[in-house]
Amino acid sequence: MRRAVCPGSFDPVTHGHLDIVGRAAQLFDEVVVAVGVNSSKKRLFTPEERMAMLERACRPWDNVRVDSFGGLLTDFCRDHDVQAIVKGLRAVSDFDYELQMAQMNASLTDVETVFVPTSPEWSFLASSLVKEVASFGGDVSGLVPDFVHEALSARLGERDGQTGPGP
Repeated sequence: MRRAVCPGSFDPVTHGHLDIVGRAAQLFDEVVVAVGVNSSKKRLFTPEERMAMLERACRPWDNVRVDSFGGLLTDFCRDHDVQAIVKGLRAVSDFDYELQMAQMNASLTDVETVFVPTSPEWSFLASSLVKEVASFGGDVSGLVPDFVHEALSARLGERDGQTGPGP
């Protein structure tokens, strides 16, 4: 079985993430969307919330499951019999960083990294940008699934002390 992992923080999951997951699902027998858990990083959503959003967002693909990992991704790959890491590339700057990571990962284990160029309509998209725009009241509804937009609006409203709907 050809198994791949699509790792990330997914804080929150965007249509760009789902574009890569869906394309990976066509290439591999099984795709594990792995939510990175790093307690030293401040995230808007908890690991459990991010996993729940991903499980809902990935329902269209029967061969995709959601899991989490802490520590080295290569350890996760070894422990889960994963042969490939799938990474989306938005720009040349992504490639510079991801190539170094791929080479480091290859030196640690027998896992290949597969780079998938992001579809042009999502090439600008990053979770951090979505959160920033939404926090200033910008409309990000077309960049994330509807239920993620609702959760994002609610969370930003809680954070800002609002009682009504947020951005």
